[in-house]
Amino acid sequence: MDTAFLRKSKLFRGMTEEEILSALACFHAQEKRCKKGQALLHAGDLTEKLGLVLEGSVTVESNDAWGNRTILSHVGKGQLFAETYALLDNEPLLVDVIANEDCRILFLRVGGARSLTALSTPWASRFLANMLTISALKNLHLSGRSFHTAPKTIRGRVMAYLNTVSLQARSREFEIPFDRQQMADYLNVERTALSKELGRMQEDGLIRTRKKHFVIC
Repeated sequence: MDTAFLRKSKLFRGMTEEEILSALACFHAQEKRCKKGQALLHAGDLTEKLGLVLEGSVTVESNDAWGNRTILSHVGKGQLFAETYALLDNEPLLVDVIANEDCRILFLRVGGARSLTALSTPWASRFLANMLTISALKNLHLSGRSFHTAPKTIRGRVMAYLNTVSLQARSREFEIPFDRQQMADYLNVERTALSKELGRMQEDGLIRTRKKHFVIC
């Protein structure tokens, strides 16, 4: 296991190599390789495991019984998924986690919150503090998505989303993590309508775009 990479992740921040190895043993760490499109977790599942993306990326999606898909978030290298469910007892997932590309995932069986707080090892409090920080950042992200889908027009949603990504990148030129279909699913609009609106925005001189690359003019 590449502990140098893990030490840079938010989950293990501030922990020594020895502490990380102790945590991996305590949480029965298991590495898994997944193919693009593979479901890692299904809505309705119960899980005691959180996933840390070592390579590639996954999407967290809501897929209803009628085949409608809404992408809630993109989880990239070094980021977590399912940590909230892993800390709650008997709380079924309301989302699916799907491999966005070929990826490598580290699963940690953290169990319920009680088992974590019962740990007397020196690194436990640091690990819990890191989990709290990650949870707060996730809440900010979900709040951001509500801003992106609040406008009534497709242009309004696109502008809200691109403005957020621009602020995060601290640049008017940036890459987004979504392809066109995923972007449409994230903004909760039709793909064809989204593509047409992006074309109009380019004609109006608001943006330049090619695939995942955008420039705000």
